[in-house]
Amino acid sequence: MSERRNGWAHVVLIVGSLVMLFPFAWQLITSLSTNAEVTSIPITIWPSSLHFENYATVFERLPFLSQFAISVVITLIRVLGQLLLGAMAGYAFARMRFPGRDAIFAVVLAILMVPPQVFLISQYQIVQSLGWLDTVAGIVAPGIFTAFSAFLMRQFFLGLPEELEEAARLDGANPFQVFWRVMLPLARPGLSALAVIGVLASWNDLLWPLVVATKPGQQPLSVGLATLQGQYVTDYPVLMAAALLACAPILIVFLIMQRRVIDGLAFSGMK
Repeated sequence: MSERRNGWAHVVLIVGSLVMLFPFAWQLITSLSTNAEVTSIPITIWPSSLHFENYATVFERLPFLSQFAISVVITLIRVLGQLLLGAMAGYAFARMRFPGRDAIFAVVLAILMVPPQVFLISQYQIVQSLGWLDTVAGIVAPGIFTAFSAFLMRQFFLGLPEELEEAARLDGANPFQVFWRVMLPLARPGLSALAVIGVLASWNDLLWPLVVATKPGQQPLSVGLATLQGQYVTDYPVLMAAALLACAPILIVFLIMQRRVIDGLAFSGMK
Protein backbone atom coordinates (compact mmCIF):
# COMPACT_ATOMS: atom_id res chain seq x y z
CA MET A 1 0.00 0.00 0.00
CA SER A 2 2.81 2.40 0.87
CA GLU A 3 4.58 1.67 -2.43
CA ARG A 4 1.36 2.41 -4.33
CA ARG A 5 0.98 5.71 -2.49
CA ASN A 6 4.57 6.61 -3.27
CA GLY A 7 3.94 5.76 -6.91
CA TRP A 8 0.94 8.09 -7.08
CA ALA A 9 2.90 10.79 -5.27
CA HIS A 10 5.64 10.55 -7.91
CA VAL A 11 3.04 10.74 -10.68
CA VAL A 12 1.55 13.89 -9.18
CA LEU A 13 5.01 15.44 -8.75
CA ILE A 14 5.99 14.60 -12.34
CA VAL A 15 2.77 16.10 -13.71
CA GLY A 16 3.26 19.20 -11.58
CA SER A 17 6.85 19.53 -12.80
CA LEU A 18 5.75 19.31 -16.42
CA VAL A 19 3.12 21.98 -15.84
CA MET A 20 5.72 24.26 -14.23
CA LEU A 21 8.29 23.67 -16.99
CA PHE A 22 5.86 24.10 -19.89
CA PRO A 23 5.97 27.96 -19.93
CA PHE A 24 9.78 27.90 -20.11
CA ALA A 25 9.72 25.32 -22.90
CA TRP A 26 7.15 27.36 -24.83
CA GLN A 27 9.22 30.50 -24.29
CA LEU A 28 12.28 28.74 -25.72
CA ILE A 29 10.35 27.46 -28.74
CA THR A 30 8.88 30.91 -29.37
CA SER A 31 12.32 32.53 -29.20
CA LEU A 32 13.49 30.25 -32.02
CA SER A 33 10.47 30.86 -34.27
CA THR A 34 9.41 33.62 -36.63
CA ASN A 35 6.73 36.12 -35.73
CA ALA A 36 4.51 34.72 -38.48
CA GLU A 37 4.73 31.24 -36.96
CA VAL A 38 3.99 32.53 -33.48
CA THR A 39 0.87 34.44 -34.58
CA SER A 40 -0.37 31.80 -37.05
CA ILE A 41 -3.70 30.05 -36.68
CA PRO A 42 -3.72 27.13 -36.03
CA ILE A 43 -0.84 27.36 -33.59
CA THR A 44 2.56 26.17 -34.81
CA ILE A 45 3.97 23.87 -32.15
CA TRP A 46 7.47 23.56 -33.60
CA PRO A 47 9.15 26.04 -35.98
CA SER A 48 10.08 24.97 -39.49
CA SER A 49 13.67 26.08 -38.78
CA LEU A 50 15.48 27.38 -35.72
CA HIS A 51 16.09 31.14 -35.84
CA PHE A 52 18.98 31.84 -33.46
CA GLU A 53 19.31 35.28 -35.02
CA ASN A 54 16.50 36.41 -32.71
CA TYR A 55 19.04 36.45 -29.89
CA ALA A 56 21.39 38.63 -31.94
CA THR A 57 18.48 40.98 -32.66
CA VAL A 58 18.05 41.54 -28.92
CA PHE A 59 21.51 43.16 -28.73
CA GLU A 60 20.69 45.30 -31.76
CA ARG A 61 17.45 46.70 -30.35
CA LEU A 62 18.54 47.08 -26.73
CA PRO A 63 21.69 48.23 -24.92
CA PHE A 64 21.42 44.80 -23.34
CA LEU A 65 24.82 44.58 -21.66
CA SER A 66 24.61 48.04 -20.06
CA GLN A 67 21.05 47.43 -18.86
CA PHE A 68 22.11 44.03 -17.56
CA ALA A 69 24.98 45.64 -15.63
CA ILE A 70 22.60 48.23 -14.16
CA SER A 71 20.21 45.48 -13.07
CA VAL A 72 23.07 43.62 -11.40
CA VAL A 73 24.25 46.75 -9.53
CA ILE A 74 20.71 47.63 -8.42
CA THR A 75 20.03 44.09 -7.26
CA LEU A 76 23.29 43.81 -5.32
CA ILE A 77 22.81 47.11 -3.50
CA ARG A 78 19.18 46.42 -2.69
CA VAL A 79 19.78 42.88 -1.46
CA LEU A 80 22.78 43.83 0.67
CA GLY A 81 20.80 46.67 2.19
CA GLN A 82 17.82 44.43 2.90
CA LEU A 83 20.04 41.76 4.47
CA LEU A 84 21.84 44.18 6.77
CA LEU A 85 18.95 46.45 7.74
CA GLY A 86 16.41 43.61 7.82
CA ALA A 87 18.63 41.52 10.08
CA MET A 88 19.25 44.43 12.44
CA ALA A 89 15.57 45.36 12.61
CA GLY A 90 14.47 41.73 12.94
CA TYR A 91 16.90 41.11 15.80
CA ALA A 92 15.77 44.28 17.59
CA PHE A 93 12.10 43.32 17.33
CA ALA A 94 12.78 39.72 18.37
CA ARG A 95 15.29 40.08 21.21
CA MET A 96 15.57 43.64 22.47
CA ARG A 97 13.12 45.27 24.84
CA PHE A 98 12.39 48.95 24.37
CA PRO A 99 9.32 51.20 24.78
CA GLY A 100 6.82 50.90 21.94
CA ARG A 101 8.46 47.83 20.39
CA ASP A 102 5.22 45.98 19.72
CA ALA A 103 3.47 49.12 18.46
CA ILE A 104 6.31 49.88 16.03
CA PHE A 105 6.30 46.30 14.80
CA ALA A 106 2.55 46.52 14.25
CA VAL A 107 3.14 49.58 12.07
CA VAL A 108 5.78 47.62 10.11
CA LEU A 109 3.28 44.81 9.57
CA ALA A 110 0.67 47.33 8.47
CA ILE A 111 3.04 48.54 5.75
CA LEU A 112 2.90 45.04 4.24
CA MET A 113 -0.82 45.50 3.65
CA VAL A 114 -0.41 48.78 1.74
CA PRO A 115 0.10 48.49 -2.04
CA PRO A 116 3.44 50.00 -3.10
CA GLN A 117 1.65 52.14 -5.71
CA VAL A 118 0.28 54.25 -2.85
CA PHE A 119 3.79 55.55 -2.07
CA LEU A 120 4.69 56.16 -5.72
CA ILE A 121 4.04 59.92 -5.91
CA SER A 122 5.65 60.78 -2.58
CA GLN A 123 8.71 58.65 -3.34
CA TYR A 124 9.04 60.27 -6.75
CA GLN A 125 8.91 63.76 -5.22
CA ILE A 126 11.62 62.84 -2.71
CA VAL A 127 13.88 61.35 -5.38
CA GLN A 128 13.29 64.34 -7.64
CA SER A 129 14.16 66.81 -4.88
CA LEU A 130 17.40 64.90 -4.25
CA GLY A 131 18.30 65.10 -7.96
CA TRP A 132 18.37 61.30 -8.30
CA LEU A 133 16.20 60.91 -11.39
CA ASP A 134 17.84 58.71 -14.05
CA THR A 135 20.39 57.43 -11.53
CA VAL A 136 21.04 54.11 -9.85
CA ALA A 137 20.61 55.77 -6.46
CA GLY A 138 17.09 56.90 -7.35
CA ILE A 139 16.10 53.38 -8.39
CA VAL A 140 17.69 51.70 -5.37
CA ALA A 141 16.70 54.03 -2.53
CA PRO A 142 13.03 53.04 -1.94
CA GLY A 143 13.78 49.32 -1.91
CA ILE A 144 16.91 49.20 0.22
CA PHE A 145 14.77 48.36 3.27
CA THR A 146 11.49 46.47 3.26
CA ALA A 147 9.00 45.61 5.97
CA PHE A 148 9.05 42.01 4.77
CA SER A 149 12.79 41.68 5.45
CA ALA A 150 12.31 42.84 9.05
CA PHE A 151 9.34 40.51 9.51
CA LEU A 152 11.11 37.46 8.05
CA MET A 153 14.28 37.96 10.09
CA ARG A 154 12.29 38.58 13.27
CA GLN A 155 10.55 35.24 12.80
CA PHE A 156 13.90 33.56 12.27
CA PHE A 157 15.57 35.10 15.33
CA LEU A 158 12.60 34.11 17.49
CA GLY A 159 13.38 30.49 16.62
CA LEU A 160 16.96 30.66 17.89
CA PRO A 161 17.62 29.59 21.51
CA GLU A 162 18.06 32.40 24.02
CA GLU A 163 20.74 30.40 25.86
CA LEU A 164 23.26 31.32 23.17
CA GLU A 165 22.80 35.02 23.88
CA GLU A 166 23.02 34.47 27.63
CA ALA A 167 26.27 32.54 27.23
CA ALA A 168 27.72 35.34 25.07
CA ARG A 169 26.75 37.97 27.66
CA LEU A 170 28.39 35.92 30.42
CA ASP A 171 31.58 35.97 28.34
CA GLY A 172 31.45 39.77 28.32
CA ALA A 173 29.97 40.43 24.86
CA ASN A 174 28.03 43.65 24.39
CA PRO A 175 24.68 43.66 22.49
CA PHE A 176 26.28 44.44 19.15
CA GLN A 177 28.84 41.64 19.57
CA VAL A 178 26.07 39.22 20.49
CA PHE A 179 24.22 40.14 17.30
CA TRP A 180 27.22 40.28 14.95
CA ARG A 181 29.31 37.37 16.19
CA VAL A 182 26.73 34.95 17.59
CA MET A 183 23.24 35.46 16.22
CA LEU A 184 23.96 36.68 12.68
CA PRO A 185 26.11 33.66 11.70
CA LEU A 186 23.32 31.38 12.96
CA ALA A 187 20.83 33.25 10.79
CA ARG A 188 22.47 32.24 7.50
CA PRO A 189 19.52 30.08 6.33
CA GLY A 190 17.14 33.00 6.88
CA LEU A 191 19.52 35.42 5.20
CA SER A 192 19.83 33.06 2.22
CA ALA A 193 16.05 32.87 1.87
CA LEU A 194 15.75 36.65 2.15
CA ALA A 195 18.55 37.13 -0.40
CA VAL A 196 16.85 34.98 -3.03
CA ILE A 197 13.47 36.63 -2.44
CA GLY A 198 15.11 40.05 -2.64
CA VAL A 199 16.95 39.18 -5.85
CA LEU A 200 13.74 38.02 -7.51
CA ALA A 201 11.82 41.12 -6.42
CA SER A 202 14.55 43.55 -7.43
CA TRP A 203 15.35 41.88 -10.75
CA ASN A 204 11.69 41.84 -11.81
CA ASP A 205 10.81 45.31 -10.52
CA LEU A 206 9.28 47.31 -13.37
CA LEU A 207 6.98 50.10 -12.17
CA TRP A 208 9.41 52.16 -10.09
CA PRO A 209 12.38 52.02 -12.54
CA LEU A 210 9.97 52.84 -15.36
CA VAL A 211 8.94 56.02 -13.52
CA VAL A 212 12.33 57.35 -12.42
CA ALA A 213 14.57 56.17 -15.30
CA THR A 214 13.63 57.54 -18.71
CA LYS A 215 17.00 57.30 -20.49
CA PRO A 216 17.73 53.89 -22.10
CA GLY A 217 21.31 53.97 -20.85
CA GLN A 218 20.12 54.32 -17.23
CA GLN A 219 17.30 51.79 -17.31
CA PRO A 220 17.50 48.28 -15.87
CA LEU A 221 16.76 45.22 -17.95
CA SER A 222 13.15 44.92 -16.81
CA VAL A 223 12.35 48.30 -18.36
CA GLY A 224 14.32 47.44 -21.50
CA LEU A 225 12.19 44.31 -22.01
CA ALA A 226 9.03 46.40 -21.69
CA THR A 227 10.19 48.68 -24.51
CA LEU A 228 10.27 45.70 -26.89
CA GLN A 229 6.48 45.59 -26.79
CA GLY A 230 5.15 47.79 -29.58
CA GLN A 231 1.91 49.72 -29.51
CA TYR A 232 0.49 47.89 -32.54
CA VAL A 233 2.94 45.11 -33.40
CA THR A 234 5.22 43.11 -31.11
CA ASP A 235 8.06 40.88 -32.28
CA TYR A 236 7.31 38.03 -29.89
CA PRO A 237 10.32 35.82 -30.78
CA VAL A 238 12.74 38.67 -30.03
CA LEU A 239 10.83 39.50 -26.85
CA MET A 240 10.98 35.87 -25.68
CA ALA A 241 14.68 35.66 -26.52
CA ALA A 242 15.36 38.77 -24.44
CA ALA A 243 13.24 37.40 -21.59
CA LEU A 244 15.19 34.14 -21.61
CA LEU A 245 18.50 35.97 -21.50
CA ALA A 246 17.20 38.12 -18.64
CA CYS A 247 15.83 35.30 -16.49
CA ALA A 248 18.72 32.86 -17.00
CA PRO A 249 20.94 34.35 -14.22
CA ILE A 250 18.03 34.32 -11.76
CA LEU A 251 17.24 30.68 -12.53
CA ILE A 252 20.87 29.77 -11.94
CA VAL A 253 20.92 31.62 -8.59
CA PHE A 254 17.73 29.92 -7.47
CA LEU A 255 18.91 26.44 -8.51
CA ILE A 256 22.12 26.93 -6.54
CA MET A 257 20.41 28.27 -3.41
CA GLN A 258 17.04 26.50 -3.47
CA ARG A 259 17.90 24.23 -0.54
CA ARG A 260 18.86 27.18 1.64
CA VAL A 261 15.68 29.03 0.66
CA ILE A 262 13.50 26.09 1.69
CA ASP A 263 15.40 25.57 4.94
CA GLY A 264 15.25 29.27 5.80
CA LEU A 265 11.51 29.59 5.17
CA ALA A 266 10.77 26.38 7.04
CA PHE A 267 12.87 27.43 10.06
CA SER A 268 11.27 30.88 10.22
CA GLY A 269 7.77 29.41 10.20
CA MET A 270 6.78 30.97 6.87
CA LYS A 271 4.24 29.01 4.83
